[in-house]
Amino acid sequence: MDWSNIWWFWWLIFPIGAALGGAVKSFDRLSERRHRRRLEMLHAKAELRAGTVPAVRSGRATAQDTGRETGADADAAASGSADTPLTRLLAIHDDVTARWLDYELDVAKLIAFPAMSDGRQPLTAAFLRAKRVADRLRPPSASARLSPEQLREYREAVTDYEVAFDLAERDARRVKDANFSAEERKRLDTAQQLLTVAIDEAATPAERQLAYRRVREELDGLLLLSDDAIEVLEKKVAHELPARPSTAPPPAAPPAAPPTPA
Repeated sequence: MDWSNIWWFWWLIFPIGAALGGAVKSFDRLSERRHRRRLEMLHAKAELRAGTVPAVRSGRATAQDTGRETGADADAAASGSADTPLTRLLAIHDDVTARWLDYELDVAKLIAFPAMSDGRQPLTAAFLRAKRVADRLRPPSASARLSPEQLREYREAVTDYEVAFDLAERDARRVKDANFSAEERKRLDTAQQLLTVAIDEAATPAERQLAYRRVREELDGLLLLSDDAIEVLEKKVAHELPARPSTAPPPAAPPAAPPTPA
């Protein structure tokens, strides 16, 4: 190898160094964001478990409220009485699931807050993992007999499920469609406008069907709609137009038949 010509390439050190520096900075920023999200989730969990989170959920109980029980309460939960820690945990579990389905089944909400259906978002992915854990630990009924350890494990899973959803929802409402390009945001806006026509009862069935097809085309490749969400939307689109009262006069009664001669 002719080492006498290597010094001609000394200038490559600068662009290569800049590229490496940029990659290191990008990795540092990504690690910082992940660390910040992790701290945010841990902080929210600590607040919820310490009971310092303001009660702003329309009077709903939190999973932490059910954690302030004694061993006797755990025995009462196993007996399946009317109001027990287990019944309250099941109610909180159902409440969080219902709040999630409000996004999952409502295409308009998914267009407005697309991060709630994007499993690539860290907080959304964390919520989906917490949901799987809570669903797996959920007892079959409120009358199921659980040991204190099983009740504690389920309570922690429901707490994580509730906190993870709150963080994912807060983040989705904050970023909205910021993760999309300008062209993609334009498509989302178009789909939102077409969706209004697709479910408008004042529009004709042909107009609704055309708008529905256009909505699916605009969202193709941007949002992944579940089969249940599509089914709910199709039922709204196929809604029958209300029958309008007729203004025409009623038909005249036929003339009476002449009496038959004896």
